[in-house]
Amino acid sequence: MKTMNDHLKEYTLQLKKGDIQKAYKGIMIFMSGLKKQMESRHPGYKTSTVYPGYMDMTYFAFTPFELRDKNLKIAVVYLHEQNRFEAWLGGVNRSIQKQYIEIFKDKNIGEAKLSKAASGVDSILELEIVSDPDLDDTEKTMILIEKMTIEFSEDILSFFK
Repeated sequence: MKTMNDHLKEYTLQLKKGDIQKAYKGIMIFMSGLKKQMESRHPGYKTSTVYPGYMDMTYFAFTPFELRDKNLKIAVVYLHEQNRFEAWLGGVNRSIQKQYIEIFKDKNIGEAKLSKAASGVDSILELEIVSDPDLDDTEKTMILIEKMTIEFSEDILSFFK
């Protein structure tokens, strides 16, 4: 079993290569740009700041006002280890999430995955948007993530109509 010092040695070795810092900075720049683009094109949505995470996930909330009234939020999530973007439906707290997991368990949620109410679970529904994104072609990737997130939001809104 590795000790913390073993992990720190490996961490230091990887940082000396420089790839991790460049990739992480690129992800943060991309997420900030994506948030800004989506915010400017969709005034009916409320956004949050970009949460950088602990190199596990980075996200920002992008929520239609109608969902905020139900204590729900949509998040655009980048999962670092999987190199994947997802759209998540979440609640403002664990109690709300548990309540809506129960509501959605009997619904047709299409390709989205229903979460289980458990400690550390931050979502109600999760939808994979883009695997292995092309961050060299940011415009194309941003447009795809934006389109898929809007469709996900509209699908969620349709459940309440």
